[in-house]
Amino acid sequence: MAKLKDIKGTNIQFLDADPVEYIGAWASKAAMNTGRKGLSGLGTATASIAATGNDPSTVTNCESWNGSAWTEVNDVNTGKFYRGNNGTATAGLIIGGAPATTDTEEWDGTNWTETANYPAALSGIIQLGTQTAAFCIGGATAPGPYVSTTNTYNGSSFTGSTAINTARSNGIGSGSTTAAVIAGGSTPSATGATELWNGSSWTEVNDLNTARDLLAGSGSSSTNSLAFGGLSTAVTSTESWNGTVWTEVNDLGTGRRELGGSTNGSNTSALAFGGATSPGAVQTATEEWAFPPSTSSALIEGLMWFNSDSSTLKGFGQSTPTGTWATGNNLNTSRQEGSTSGIQTASIVGGGYTTTYVANTETYDGTSWTEVNDMNAARGGMAPSVRGSTTATFAAGGAPNPSPPTTNNVEFWNTNTWTEGTNMNNERSNGAGAGTQTSGLVYMGYYPTYMADTETWDGTSWTEVNNLNNSGYGSACIGTQTAALATGRAGNPTKAKVEEWNGTSWTNKTDQNTGRFGSGGAGLNTDALLFAGNENPGASAKTEHWNGTSWTELNDLGTGSPAYQAGCGASSGVALRTNGDPTPTNFVEEWTAGDAVFTVTTS
Repeated sequence: MAKLKDIKGTNIQFLDADPVEYIGAWASKAAMNTGRKGLSGLGTATASIAATGNDPSTVTNCESWNGSAWTEVNDVNTGKFYRGNNGTATAGLIIGGAPATTDTEEWDGTNWTETANYPAALSGIIQLGTQTAAFCIGGATAPGPYVSTTNTYNGSSFTGSTAINTARSNGIGSGSTTAAVIAGGSTPSATGATELWNGSSWTEVNDLNTARDLLAGSGSSSTNSLAFGGLSTAVTSTESWNGTVWTEVNDLGTGRRELGGSTNGSNTSALAFGGATSPGAVQTATEEWAFPPSTSSALIEGLMWFNSDSSTLKGFGQSTPTGTWATGNNLNTSRQEGSTSGIQTASIVGGGYTTTYVANTETYDGTSWTEVNDMNAARGGMAPSVRGSTTATFAAGGAPNPSPPTTNNVEFWNTNTWTEGTNMNNERSNGAGAGTQTSGLVYMGYYPTYMADTETWDGTSWTEVNNLNNSGYGSACIGTQTAALATGRAGNPTKAKVEEWNGTSWTNKTDQNTGRFGSGGAGLNTDALLFAGNENPGASAKTEHWNGTSWTELNDLGTGSPAYQAGCGASSGVALRTNGDPTPTNFVEEWTAGDAVFTVTTS
């Protein structure tokens, strides 16, 4: 007979230590002998050269890195800073520098040799490629303009090539004379502009997430690059390039600008050294960027193992407490009290209040909002089938005017059109909704006073069921028709009150940590996210997680809002917050939980 694990499951590993996550991180290494900024760096994470720089006077020092220590080697012939650089620890090339010069020198692993002068006196040239097939891009005169000119070098002479789109200096580059990428730099303001070279032309592509100059980089091709540090504020930010987009990864341990990097490395192996912290103290610090060995014990989503050392069963996956909010793309129409349902990457917002109630409807695909067909009636404060979708949801009740009357009207969204459907039994505004378009729940609200009424929808009719224990309005919308959560509300003396619906009745549960109403919500009655709201007085940016038993404070929103938040999400791991009050906004923030090791409990 077949075993269950052979049909549906996976083997559980027996390990004496927890696996490690296969992600890059910076680690401190041996310091340089001479601290400096504006230095030239070339080579790899295990074999690099650090040459020239400013401490604050210009130096000619050159040091060699062997993977564990720095050693003084022969100096460069001309001391400059902001010199262009590329190549390896045994075949390197540096050009120009500040004050602007045409000086070019080659490194053979032992000595620096003067070679053909560059066509123009420049500093901050972006260089990539090899010593005998180098691509030299941009730069700046002193104190003249930034340039967009480019030149190739064959080991003995320079030849002009196609200009870049954005003139700049002190950026980074990766690749060769036939396929390359450049990013960042001074224009003279810091830029995040990224350009791809296909051997004949430059194309603008996705920018760095953080516009910056005075940064360092590491990369071996046009699809493999790392950008780190930079700006006058000496940032720690690190980004990885995959040929299409830049992605934020783990930060440097020490933020710095004007630092050196292993320009011939990659986005999985790099070295950062020297530079200056804000406001300008030069550094000798060295950090190595590396990934752990890729082995069978590396952490992957869904992995489970038994740790024999601690005698615990463990797993690796989404962990809500590690989540953070990030700014998303704004709605087209600012509003409050809009009806939102769906998930983070596929949601819909209908109606709401601007200076008057509106019928506007927008859908979100995870990247941008698109205007679609309006509701039949302009109104706000509807209860949504929050677990609906961009093709099937409802918006129940609401107020068509800034003050009563409220309504019991229900509109149903199907793919691209709103249709008037069966009315609820009770009029209400600012009620809460749960479930789907064919299996829904609407509870609490306002009309003509605070309500405890609860109704279920089976796809055909509305049915009055057991009331809440505490009346009010402004709960977050969380859960399904048979398993929902009513959170803090206006009208109840205790705005931290929480109740759980089991399909038959409401039960009082553990209060929220912070009493408030008009919050946004996402998830289920056993795994929910609650955010923003009105603490009366005051806007709240607080986020709390419900695990079915207790509430835990998590990372705050970027922007607090006092009431009428709209939120959605299938779980507490990914959620969306849209619009707000008192001033109608088009703000959007996205919540994403990170992965973490957790202990698995069994019975």
